[in-house]
Amino acid sequence: MLPAWIFVCFIWGTVWLFIKLGVTDVPPFAFAATRLVIALIVLAPVALVRGHGVPRAPADRRLIVGTGIMLFTANYALLFWAAQYVSSGLMAVIQAITPAFALVVAQPLLPDEHITPSKLVGLIAGITGIAVVFANELHVSGPLSAAACAAVAASAFVVAAAYVFVRAKGSHLPSTTLMTGQIASGLPPLLILSIFTEGNPLGVRWTGTALVSVVYLALAGSLLAFWLNYWLMKRIGATRMLLTSVLEPLLAVLLGALVLGERLTPRVAVGGILVLLSVVLVMKRAAGPREGQPLP
Repeated sequence: MLPAWIFVCFIWGTVWLFIKLGVTDVPPFAFAATRLVIALIVLAPVALVRGHGVPRAPADRRLIVGTGIMLFTANYALLFWAAQYVSSGLMAVIQAITPAFALVVAQPLLPDEHITPSKLVGLIAGITGIAVVFANELHVSGPLSAAACAAVAASAFVVAAAYVFVRAKGSHLPSTTLMTGQIASGLPPLLILSIFTEGNPLGVRWTGTALVSVVYLALAGSLLAFWLNYWLMKRIGATRMLLTSVLEPLLAVLLGALVLGERLTPRVAVGGILVLLSVVLVMKRAAGPREGQPLP
């Protein structure tokens, strides 16, 4: 289990670098939509071969469509747009607040998730950390960079809510069914957004760097890592899986510094430490054998 868990940490820690590289050369919504197209081309035949078709229950179909739009339209649109204006390491740090958001959303839906004193302190630390990051970006880089930070935080909340809904209502669905349906549901709105804001996606000029980035994100980020998340979740529980959020920002910051020359200011570093402390406190309780879905 441990090698697979470490591998998932590595994949999620590297996606931020490739998002940053891709949106440097290609419009963000077209880049994100292309990532989903590649992933769907690979995943759909697998779903057909395994006999994982469209669920019969209307509630299951609504869940897949709704969470698909949340994860692959709203989340991707926010993240890929923000990547134009903030560093890859900073995006990973802010996204680390996702488990804390999930804890809040889960309260009315998942009776096995309770807010303890340590988790409450963690929530406060995470919110404070994000506020510190926002204040720094507004002061140093201006309103657009601060807006990008807000977009990353909003995407973290969207991801948290989507996976809480999946755990509460869709734990019985096969992983392949979930992934295929969610990607297929999230792609059309993202394409429409790209067409109306960026023009014809087919007219985009792709550089070699952008092509390598989008293929890596589609195969490693949108397929392999998601599948491993679901696979591990059934074996080690949600809490242990979610501890990847502690390691992802560290790897993302390191890669951003080595490859892109990114630097974090002292105030952003303080905010990042508070966010990571939030994750540790929120995830403090040991994982139970019946905990549900992961948060990517």
